[in-house]
Amino acid sequence: MATEMKMPQLGESVTEGTISKWLVEPGQYVNKYDPIAEVMTDKVNAEVPSSFSGTIKELLVQEDETVEVGVVICTIDVEGEAKEEITNEAPEPQTAKAAVVSEPATDQSQKRRYSPAVLRMSQEHGINLEQVNGSGKGGRITRKDLQRLIDSGERPAVTPVVAVKEESTTLTAKQPVVQSQAPFKKAEVPVAATGDLEIPISGIRKAIASNMVKSKHEAPHAWMMVEVDVTNLVHFRNQIKQDFKAKEGFNLTFLPFFIKATVEALKEFPQLNSMWAEDKIIQKKDINISIAVATEDALYVPVIKNADEKSIKGIGREVQDLASKVRSNKLSGQDMKGGTFTVNNTGSFGSVLSTPIINHPQAAILSIESIVKRPVVIESDTGDMIAIRSMVNLCLSLDHRVLDGLVCGRFLARVKEILETMTAETTSIY
Repeated sequence: MATEMKMPQLGESVTEGTISKWLVEPGQYVNKYDPIAEVMTDKVNAEVPSSFSGTIKELLVQEDETVEVGVVICTIDVEGEAKEEITNEAPEPQTAKAAVVSEPATDQSQKRRYSPAVLRMSQEHGINLEQVNGSGKGGRITRKDLQRLIDSGERPAVTPVVAVKEESTTLTAKQPVVQSQAPFKKAEVPVAATGDLEIPISGIRKAIASNMVKSKHEAPHAWMMVEVDVTNLVHFRNQIKQDFKAKEGFNLTFLPFFIKATVEALKEFPQLNSMWAEDKIIQKKDINISIAVATEDALYVPVIKNADEKSIKGIGREVQDLASKVRSNKLSGQDMKGGTFTVNNTGSFGSVLSTPIINHPQAAILSIESIVKRPVVIESDTGDMIAIRSMVNLCLSLDHRVLDGLVCGRFLARVKEILETMTAETTSIY
């Protein structure tokens, strides 16, 4: 009898994954631990290894199809009698029904942590998630819970708006306060006209879209910007870049200087190195800087671990290595885990102003814009004067649940101060 391989759980809060590419085909023999598929989630991209040695019998999930953790993705004819138990929890029988407005399970810590797929499905079918008890870990609601409700016809509808007369100033016991929740009307899907080019959505693009929607849906974004005079930094870097390249073997760009300044400011304002966790804010001890690296058709966010312990040269080396991994398709899931704050180098594309989307679940993201020469009014002992200076805009998006303008303003002011005083006399590359 064929043995089932199930979608593994690739992260603590991951509930589903997308098969981006099958690495095997029916009839192919695989050894235990051989990779059989590439899987993407909203947190990580990884290869799924085979739990057995044997012959692939059937692939049950299509490429670019998203399924929940525990769903059977393929079957294997296992050789011999040494079959191991698969640790993934088996999916619930299809005949079971999710409890609606009944006594919830003991652990409900994850009940209000909805995946984008669950939110979209509830909005499309007008289901009030507050009245659904989930079968997932910590009471989390899954797509299967919603599908069973839809199939059974027992879905709890959204509560209608209750009109209140203007002259009414008090509520009696028979006049409960009802919170309204308007049904979501699904937007009309565009239809391609003659001559239009239809581009299929890749798995990585789906993952990017899902994470961006989740960030904008959950985190109330606010935005701040400061302009920085980096004339001294530009002169400093120009003085040493040739010798640095000859000695170290790679180019010294401006990004490591900006990351170093950001890390130093994060040490002084650790509130920005935080995450929202429903009933608490988690202020991270380690400072792990996520950096955005773009390819022709996708965006990856690898992580510089313990960036506060690295020199400008060390940061530059890691930026170079991570970018090379992305462009050679060698980036692993581990390379993208653990980020606590994101630095986005939009200036490399010539951008001078942007409003970046926060890299969920982090609390903030800083965009470094293009360095441009501009006439600037500067103060001197003899009075104000106009000079040509190298200026750059720093744009910060913040999660207003975690951060307020005061601390973010002070953080940006500190980054500005560090960058404006970076010279050969004050700054060590090593």
